[in-house]
Amino acid sequence: IDLTGRNAVIFGVANDRSIAWAIARTLADAGARIALTYQNERLQSRAARLAETLEDPVLLQCDASDDDQIQAVFDAIGDRMGSLSILVHSIAFASREDLAGRLADTGREGFRLALEISAFTLLPMVRHAAPLMVNGGSVIAMTFQASSRVYPGYNVMGTAKAALEHEVRQLAYEFGTENIRVNAISAGPVDTLAARGISGFLDMRRAHADKAPLGRNITADEVAQTALFLCSDLSSGVTGTVLPVDAGYHIMAV
Repeated sequence: IDLTGRNAVIFGVANDRSIAWAIARTLADAGARIALTYQNERLQSRAARLAETLEDPVLLQCDASDDDQIQAVFDAIGDRMGSLSILVHSIAFASREDLAGRLADTGREGFRLALEISAFTLLPMVRHAAPLMVNGGSVIAMTFQASSRVYPGYNVMGTAKAALEHEVRQLAYEFGTENIRVNAISAGPVDTLAARGISGFLDMRRAHADKAPLGRNITADEVAQTALFLCSDLSSGVTGTVLPVDAGYHIMAV
């Protein structure tokens, strides 16, 4: 797969073990020019170190809770890259106290925060990206099976992922005539910094490995390779789809 001449923006790179970074590295290896965002000055140096390993990267600050910063990212991409072919949304957040106990105990503010960061942010990103996708494009969001199944400890994040998946379908419909495809990858549990904040995560990984047809967990690189497919012309007829990358776990009943 050759992505030479295509530009990609990746939201959600936290460190070198994050799924977003695996995707960024894989797309770059295929020839794409990469723009990375970081949330605040505290994370800038970490993002800069990763960006230094890429060829001609663009590094931009973006707190996804700020609409002005989201717009500024795409304004900068237009100025510095000219056009855009790929958008990867790998952002999710919920307060730690809302990832323990009962979903029923989630407060109004915690619910709002999880849905705003994890789901709503895809909407302005696609809205601003679309005018830059002059030759069409591919949008990828990261989701998880907790959108439709109960994972104790995932709580309000499962609700947020359900909202995100509906957005993927709706946006695929709304932007299809512009040749912009919108899909989601439903990854199995990958050992990232964010995942470690989920109560019972290690038990979740063991259960997946025990029950998955392939008899193991997946890696961030396997998710990235699927993203590469979705960003390439090989997936030109695929949109509005939630694609599981979980070693087959999603097909099992017991």
